[in-house]
Amino acid sequence: MAKVPSAVVAASGLVGGYGVARWTKKRPLGGAVLAVAGAAAAQQWREKAGNTAAGVLTGAYVGAFAGSHPLAKKVGAWPSVLGVAGAVALASWAVADRRA
Repeated sequence: MAKVPSAVVAASGLVGGYGVARWTKKRPLGGAVLAVAGAAAAQQWREKAGNTAAGVLTGAYVGAFAGSHPLAKKVGAWPSVLGVAGAVALASWAVADRRA
């Protein structure tokens, strides 16, 4: 069975984590979605591109999550989340998925 590209996993974690937190009104549940998807993406990054690239992309994933909060004050919550998810997906594709 083909694996889902790490870019899709990472973007889905950011979007899904926010969506779950918003719709259930349970932030820890959204955080769990974010963490599980981030761990899955990190494992794929490590397999495809090595430890250094996985560390950089994991930092980008966490940074995107943190950066979406102040960005949301300027552009709105959903545009912010979708924007950072797209940026992480692009970075993931460029560093790890493109090689496959």
